[in-house]
Amino acid sequence: MGPAFVFEQKVLFRHCDPAGIVFFPRYFEMINDCVEHFFDEVLGWPFEELLLDQGVPTAEIKTRFAAPSRHGDRLSLAMHVTRIGRSSLGYRIEATCGTERRFEAETVLVHVDGQGKPASWPDAIRLKLKEDGS
Repeated sequence: MGPAFVFEQKVLFRHCDPAGIVFFPRYFEMINDCVEHFFDEVLGWPFEELLLDQGVPTAEIKTRFAAPSRHGDRLSLAMHVTRIGRSSLGYRIEATCGTERRFEAETVLVHVDGQGKPASWPDAIRLKLKEDGS
């Protein structure tokens, strides 16, 4: 695995259920926020440009929840590119609060064209992904 891209996320009121812990679907929003920042900051391909005529939907996600997160916690989501395919991208995220693991996810994105069909990564993006990942 290449170096991690780290996205910091404070747990906000909107992330929590009435018991004051993160409602698990909110973690998927955090994962997507991390990916969106990765595309902008690392690949130089912000979603507001990418999504005009193509996309990167999630094709697969496997998540393991280790401990609850509470309102006010500060999570670090460390994202590692694990695999680059013709049109797919595998990555792993490990979320921690201090030294405690909160969740980890293994995910696959697929680059698609405007009709939703798998499309090869543009050469410049593939090069940046290889520099960051495998």
